Amino acid sequence: MSAFPQLAPRYNIAPTQLVICVRPLITDPLMREAVLLKWGLIPFWAKDASIGSRMINARSETVAEKPAFRKAFQARRCIIPADGFYEWQKLSDGTRQPWFIHQPDDTPFGFAGLWESWKPKDGEEIQSCTILTTDANADLRELHDRMPVVLPPDQQVAWLSQSASRGQLQAMMQPRPEGTLVRHPVAPLVNSVRNDNPACVDSVKIESRKDASPSSVDRQQTLFD
Repeated sequence: MSAFPQLAPRYNIAPTQLVICVRPLITDPLMREAVLLKWGLIPFWAKDASIGSRMINARSETVAEKPAFRKAFQARRCIIPADGFYEWQKLSDGTRQPWFIHQPDDTPFGFAGLWESWKPKDGEEIQSCTILTTDANADLRELHDRMPVVLPPDQQVAWLSQSASRGQLQAMMQPRPEGTLVRHPVAPLVNSVRNDNPACVDSVKIESRKDASPSSVDRQQTLFD
């Protein structure tokens, strides 16, 4: 595998920004490379790049058939490393409480992803990616009904393999087992992409509010659908 690009830590990455992706080398599929790709997949047949902002996720249940993703699912799979992600819980008083989700030991993990290359008629090629999602596990269901597909280490080589069958890939796109992820509340400053510093992931105490119990799942202000 090639060395990771030298990057500063990120604490609040938003759709359409660049994210690290690990993928097979095009010239040697047995080797790996780490590259920066735009988060929000632009299908090769797209007329313009704006469609990418609506393609930040690909549902695992339909990814093999959807025109925007099926070619990439067959041949352009990648892994997007991270050590946590955010989800927002809608409370019945109308506010949304952000939570930071991570592994109990804070070690990095890998999202299952797809990548694509798109070139406008006049301009430079853009390489972009999307993150696969699945049903939320018991650790996260109170916050949202979906979660990113988190690949355990023993599945990551197979995910990148060109010889993996559709059945094998489908078996990998499952919710994480209960107890493998933990969460803590964070400050609302994470709601703005202008804030990108360690304070974004600091645990905070939730102030008690009258009638602020969880409400039904709300699809607004979520990164994974």
